[in-house]
Amino acid sequence: MATLMNNGFILCVFLVSLMFFHAVAYDPLDPNGNITIKWDVMSWTADGYVAAVTMNNFQMYRHIMTPGWQLGWTWAKKEVIWSMVGAQATEQGDCSKFKGNIPHCCKRTPTIVDLLPGVPYNQQFQNCCKGGVVAAYGTDPAGSVSGFQVSVGLAGTTNKTVKLPKNFTLLGPGPGYTCGPAKIVPSTTFFTPDHRRKTQALMTWNVTCTYSRFLASKNPSCCVSFSSFYNETITPCPSCACGCQHKNCISSDSNLLSTVGINTPRKDNAPLLQCTRHMCPIRVHWHVKLNYKDYWRAKIAVTNFNYRLNYTQWTLVAQHPNLNNVTEVFSFDYKPLVPYQSINDTGMFYGMKYYNDLLMEAGPFGNVQSEVLLRKDPNTFTFKQGWAFPRKVYFNGDECMLPPPDSYPYLPNAATLQAQTVLPSFLISAFLLALMVMW
Repeated sequence: MATLMNNGFILCVFLVSLMFFHAVAYDPLDPNGNITIKWDVMSWTADGYVAAVTMNNFQMYRHIMTPGWQLGWTWAKKEVIWSMVGAQATEQGDCSKFKGNIPHCCKRTPTIVDLLPGVPYNQQFQNCCKGGVVAAYGTDPAGSVSGFQVSVGLAGTTNKTVKLPKNFTLLGPGPGYTCGPAKIVPSTTFFTPDHRRKTQALMTWNVTCTYSRFLASKNPSCCVSFSSFYNETITPCPSCACGCQHKNCISSDSNLLSTVGINTPRKDNAPLLQCTRHMCPIRVHWHVKLNYKDYWRAKIAVTNFNYRLNYTQWTLVAQHPNLNNVTEVFSFDYKPLVPYQSINDTGMFYGMKYYNDLLMEAGPFGNVQSEVLLRKDPNTFTFKQGWAFPRKVYFNGDECMLPPPDSYPYLPNAATLQAQTVLPSFLISAFLLALMVMW
């Protein structure tokens, strides 16, 4: 009996572990989000093939920011890369056995990076040369693609003799992505510019990569604080919300901030954080600002506490039941996210291009803010029990740590009815002026 119970317990633990490892890469707010890497064999060569490689970011709110992506794999046989257009291998490897023409890369496990903007025209390829930066599909569909061309040698020269690369890895720019095996799919079709002729690739295979925050970091990378007009209490980010292992933080009034090169990024992307209770690179503050008869207004502020990093093309995702009735967003672009057609409670805020889509490093300019006006639903709207605050917040695709619910700013008992009838100050002034005139 004891043996059976032990075996049953082990089986349960195994099943739970299996479910956990399959679930870590699943994002409930973006269930179909992934990065798909497509290889299209466009022509055969004497000893291999030429392939167009396209990286499509199908994630709604997670992008790849500078210093960009790194793509790696393991060759199935002894293939080499003769040449590349639009990208390059970081190492050439040992090509000593070749005489005459020397391959671009002879490593069995090459690592590929995008070229920087401004390279000569003859080195460019479609959707290349952005320094590895790939936008999120939800903010910029046209910018969510990256591509390059690779000429492979010592490989198969027919559909039956080609061996697919394996063990794909993707850094975007840090860890977090897990790539599945390459799978042969129906060949991609192409249209000529006049759309009168259709061609197709000789062979196509796909690789799908999914993201998991648990693989990227053991700690959150952002936190959330709350405040409201009906309570003087400010609920701060939880203490050590992002871990307190960053011992080299720097005070906001330190003389070291004037040191030359203090803001220069490190090769290992190690942050230099401002000393705070929460020790997070990013803090999102949600302030319930005003209450009207039919509407209410919230202010959202995002602050950067990292002195070594600017956030380009940042995104902020919030989940709140009243986001199904957004009237106006004043200084951010906004897009509702409806992964489940019957539920509309999630929205994505992101910066306006050339205005505030760049979140500067920590300092006087290291913040962006906006206000959002929402229409009330009489059946659900309330200020009680923290209803006015978001249920989930994501910054750049990573979930932020929220304060414990019992610390939210509470609605005073005497203000229960008043909170529902607060009028704008200019209406009150006009009403008093009218009374004075009548008097």
